[in-house]
Amino acid sequence: MTVEILLVLLVTGTMLICLIKEIARPDLIVFCALAVLFVSGILSPAEAVRGFSNEGMLTVAILFIVAGAVQQSGILTKMITKIIGTGKSPRFSILKMMVPVSGMSAFLNNTPIVVMFTPVIRNWCKERNISPSKFLIPLSYATIFGGTITLIGTSTNLIVHGLMLDNGLKGYSMFQLAVIGVPAALIGVLYMCTIGYKLLPVRTSSDVLFENTREYLSELIVEKNSSISGKTIEKAGLRHLNGLYLIEIIRNDGERIAPVTSHHKIKDGDRLIFTGLISTIVELQNMRGVRVDPGSTIQLEDLKNGNQVLLEAVVSHQSGLINKTIRQNRFRSRYGGGVIAVHRNEKRINNKVGDIILEPGDTLLVLAGRDFIKRWSSSKDFYIINPVDGPEVTDSFRTSIAVIVLAGMVLLAALEVMSMLKAATLAVLILFLTRTIGLDSAGKYMQFNVLLLIASSIGIGAAIESSGTASFIAGYIVSATEIFGAVGILILLYLVTNLFTEVITNNAAVVIMFPIALASASLTGADPLPFLVTITIAASASFSTPIGYQTNLIVYGPGGYRFTDYLKTGIALNIIYLLVTISVCYFLWL
Repeated sequence: MTVEILLVLLVTGTMLICLIKEIARPDLIVFCALAVLFVSGILSPAEAVRGFSNEGMLTVAILFIVAGAVQQSGILTKMITKIIGTGKSPRFSILKMMVPVSGMSAFLNNTPIVVMFTPVIRNWCKERNISPSKFLIPLSYATIFGGTITLIGTSTNLIVHGLMLDNGLKGYSMFQLAVIGVPAALIGVLYMCTIGYKLLPVRTSSDVLFENTREYLSELIVEKNSSISGKTIEKAGLRHLNGLYLIEIIRNDGERIAPVTSHHKIKDGDRLIFTGLISTIVELQNMRGVRVDPGSTIQLEDLKNGNQVLLEAVVSHQSGLINKTIRQNRFRSRYGGGVIAVHRNEKRINNKVGDIILEPGDTLLVLAGRDFIKRWSSSKDFYIINPVDGPEVTDSFRTSIAVIVLAGMVLLAALEVMSMLKAATLAVLILFLTRTIGLDSAGKYMQFNVLLLIASSIGIGAAIESSGTASFIAGYIVSATEIFGAVGILILLYLVTNLFTEVITNNAAVVIMFPIALASASLTGADPLPFLVTITIAASASFSTPIGYQTNLIVYGPGGYRFTDYLKTGIALNIIYLLVTISVCYFLWL
């Protein structure tokens, strides 16, 4: 083992630990690891920035815009509500939901599909007295199934495609992965409609918990000539209360102020609405000229008006909010919305809202202005799962243009008339020229943190390859599986990649494993294609944890799930995808 290999193993190992412990956003962790390798001399400048010009990464960036144009049309939401049916047979309804969702996610970004459909499916379940927990995990899994069918199904496929081109190999064709993705998806859907349905729990959804408002909403009335009249919230001592959080002021004239800042002034007759530990509101009764309204019947619905909405936001695993309290995040001033309550693990957290330390998957109940959804719908800190009142594109002409452009792009790439990158670039050009999507919308759909993660991960992969670390690890893999031959190597590569995906991220996992898979193929003198296909599928087949794949995390809070729910339901799917992948690779390419 050389000094270079030791350093790369040390940096990569530290990076993996940091990713598992979620000490910061994944893109920042991976970028810092890349910077260390560059500064230490392991990577040359050209190798360090290789990922920023990688064809796969650039294609992912452009496809964000194409997918955004289709998603904003609203056509997908209308389609799924018609397809899913009446719900007389829940198992059949799961089948009718999963098949079209898998088809959509084969060509569109998985994350916004789940964000859009989560409130739709949850409302559908509520109307039919069905637990949403029976449908939301299948919704997430369906998008994962679809992602393994086409080249553009997920960013993971495109990353491997770009790395293959960088290494002088022929990249994937549009439907090359479908020989594995389609049969695995069909078996997966059948499993979820039968055994999986039995294993899915009946949980209390976050919206049901949020409906019980009496335990965390209370009202304080400011009487005439009160000691706090005319004072700002800060000077009145209402900013840092023990266990309470001021979310709204209702004036005598009907004016409503939310979120409430420290500079707002209190007036006689104001109704101050608090959330948090309502048992501590007795402290405020010591103030002269204020009284608690014990007969208050204030409900969440009462807080909404023409300018305000109640919505739910799920904290992302890439969020800068995690491991900090809501107060430390300055949520109210930063986002213009007040957090009323936080849901985690099928329970509302019974602490002062401002002191709650946020974790990935937490569901926040937020009171905010109507522009909150428009401003933060593409935020990387949280996913807004409430349905938008109306899509940005409302005329059928532009909706048709978006769908036709997507179909044309896929056709051009599938027939190999153009490369995927060129076809996607042409699609975006047409969308801009027809004004189907504007520059503002394009910027909103670009997930720059994902692109930074991909580009930085590619640099890490370059270090693993150029330092000899890939050959070093591949030697041990080949030796450990010598009795079983190439099939043994494929199984081990799959398991390691899948484990990385479950505990870090799919993109980082596949980039780390790419040079190792390539070196393993080289040492055995085999065609590298089955080795690369194996890690591609394994990186997407994340079913056993809510943290491995972002769609699993999105439904975590809204479905009221626990971590073990994914293990019970998902392990069988991991095995199914392993068996299908290894079998197809063995019979087709080995």
